[in-house]
Amino acid sequence: MKYTTIPKTDIKVSKICLGTMTWGNQNTEAEGHQQLDYAIEQGVNFIDTAEMYPVPASPETQGKTSKIIGSWLKKTDNRDKVVLASKIIGRSSDYSAHIRTTGLSGNSISEAINAELKRLQTDYIDLYQIHWPERETNTFGTRDYKHDPNDAWNDNFNEVLHALDGQIKEGKIRQVGISNEKAWGAMRYLEESKNHSLPRMKTIQNAYSLINRGFEGDMAEISMREHLGLLAYSPMAFGVLSGKYIKGNADANARLNLFSRFVRYSSEASTEATKRYLKIAEDNNMTLAQMSLAFVTQQPFLTSTIIGATSLEQLKENIGSIAITLSDEVLEQINEVHALIPNPAT
Repeated sequence: MKYTTIPKTDIKVSKICLGTMTWGNQNTEAEGHQQLDYAIEQGVNFIDTAEMYPVPASPETQGKTSKIIGSWLKKTDNRDKVVLASKIIGRSSDYSAHIRTTGLSGNSISEAINAELKRLQTDYIDLYQIHWPERETNTFGTRDYKHDPNDAWNDNFNEVLHALDGQIKEGKIRQVGISNEKAWGAMRYLEESKNHSLPRMKTIQNAYSLINRGFEGDMAEISMREHLGLLAYSPMAFGVLSGKYIKGNADANARLNLFSRFVRYSSEASTEATKRYLKIAEDNNMTLAQMSLAFVTQQPFLTSTIIGATSLEQLKENIGSIAITLSDEVLEQINEVHALIPNPAT
């Protein structure tokens, strides 16, 4: 395994992070424990969850993922061997109203952290993240920003950071980060932190993959210059970049077969780009999954690549990608495809 540190901290994390959002829905508790056991054996020490998991979110399953992690921590007594990351939902919507309908505030953040600590059966969370912005902005597959003058959101970056500061001082969380955030929001958090001596956001958890390299725009410069480390989620584009959908060997319980709402990964442009990336991988004696993950992991702005798997076989292949470094020739071939079909799954 390869390791780094969360920027501007001494928290050592594996460059592969174990994503868990299928546990409690597509995966049972026993399967989650099996994945955790294997990941730890392979040197993975970084685990990511969220209060709303598993995904797709529902009132019936909310919090089950973290409960699975918590029961494993209690059973194995491995809390000192792992770095735990979790998240609080941002703006309330119909999709997340079963969790809470109030926005981010001192009370909602405190209540969310206390509930998550109970589910995880631990006294502290190493990295606590704002899951998505409260304001109206272009997230989750929306390519362009369109301003809504009727957005009722009021600037509360200072209030959020003050609330998180209180939780840090109580010892319930160690560091803070953002997720699904844009350039303006990232800089506002950093500005507020600097001007008011408040906790500094250390990481940003955004989508990043061969077919969604949108982070390489303004966010990459912010990441490098401001030391805001990327935690890349969906590096496999919901399994599309395994090649299984193109080859027609995806299981019936594969995510895109179960959940049609994630259509951006199945567009004609995404499919064509994936076919071209598959050929590059096979021509260079790699699986597409290995090449896709290796590409993400070796980016200079990357802190850790969040992998998810619904089977132990997938997990083994994904973790194994850490041993691969793509050559300049392969990177050039990848960039040629990217120039022709840029970011089809943004």
